[in-house]
Amino acid sequence: MGPSRWVEAMRRTPDAPVLQADAARFKRMQWSVFLAITLGYGFYYVCRLSLNVVKKPLIDAGVFNAAELGQIGSALFFAYAGARLLNGFLVDHANLKRFMALGLFGSALINLGLGALPGLAWFVALWALNGWFQAMGAPASVVSMAHWFPTRGRGTVYGIWSTSHNIGEALTYVATAAVVSHFGAAWGFRAAGLIGLLAAGLIWLGLHERPEVHGLPSPVAPAATVAGEPPPTVKALQWQVLRNPWIWLLAASSACFYVTRYAVNSWGVFFLQEHKGYTALQAASIISANAVAGIVGTFLSGLVSDRLFGGSRHAPALIFGLLYIAAMAWFVLAPPALWHDTASMVLFGVAMGALLAYLGGMMAVDLCPKEAAGTATGIVGVASYLGAALQDLASGHLIQAGKTVVQGRVLYDFSLAGTLWIGAAVLSCVLASLVWLKPKPAPYNAVR
Repeated sequence: MGPSRWVEAMRRTPDAPVLQADAARFKRMQWSVFLAITLGYGFYYVCRLSLNVVKKPLIDAGVFNAAELGQIGSALFFAYAGARLLNGFLVDHANLKRFMALGLFGSALINLGLGALPGLAWFVALWALNGWFQAMGAPASVVSMAHWFPTRGRGTVYGIWSTSHNIGEALTYVATAAVVSHFGAAWGFRAAGLIGLLAAGLIWLGLHERPEVHGLPSPVAPAATVAGEPPPTVKALQWQVLRNPWIWLLAASSACFYVTRYAVNSWGVFFLQEHKGYTALQAASIISANAVAGIVGTFLSGLVSDRLFGGSRHAPALIFGLLYIAAMAWFVLAPPALWHDTASMVLFGVAMGALLAYLGGMMAVDLCPKEAAGTATGIVGVASYLGAALQDLASGHLIQAGKTVVQGRVLYDFSLAGTLWIGAAVLSCVLASLVWLKPKPAPYNAVR
């Protein structure tokens, strides 16, 4: 039952005056939750992607080389992967407002600390800690949606929320790149940190606990129970999710998807500068096209699946997966040309945005009860960011191995790295398509 139908049903009950007041309060709080998680999680990305904009200045200044930057980037992903799994369990029991605000506050402080540009060991340690704080944002957002929005129509809400990362990426690649160009690499971190502190306050003011805490009925049915037996505990439902093979198949698909996604995020600017000869601002602008186009993809993901495919995510995931493969191959293999590279990033962004919504959580949440939504996203999250971490290590070493010096000029061969990036996109599409074989209905999802 959608929110509007839920409100209308309340109006027809005997206690209409009281319930209408509750319905109005519910609607206000629901919108507040939606805006807080959407804008708040977008600013999470500003504090996560600051490193990607300053890689070229750091290499040119001799602060770090490509392999060392790969180690730093992978430190965040490894920490993020482990924290996503743990935080997925914790958030099912946590206060959502405190949980999400604390994560961004900690990430902002880390960025402010990195503005001093310390040595490699210190940088790796702090960037790994940043990964831990970053892993608090998505679970809190997804669990908030699972409790405040009903299953029917949640895909649309999830798709719009997923545009938050595109907003953060676009802001990073445009605003942060401009700050770095004028004030240097250190200010890329400082600016991100200051923005993050302000956004943490926004989350604290706008995000609300579960409806039941405020004395409001939930628009989402609880997990199904067997007649005569007590409702299952949250821990029991979490254990059911852990044993669900379809969740793990989605996790594997998402891991491969994240290899390609973060190849572009982590190395796209550097690839365009070194392999195709663009300036720093040109390269950042091309990559930002991916982030802006991703807003369209994420926005459409829920609408397409809800309106055109009756709530099924399988067919649209396959369609966008094929577009994702084509865009990555175009970006890596096409000769340098501004319109070629920009167009490939636009197509990549649309496909990536939709797949991020499907593989990154929407399909997993559809397979589990709301009480264990955090656990499902935790499993997908740990696999996804292990893939991202391994990508950063592998890409860094492959790029460094392809480094040659010709007549005093440093050249990089990206052929092996490019093969990795394209191949991961293909494997992700294949694995996601296998979820189509899942029998219906889900064993503990019947009442939803």
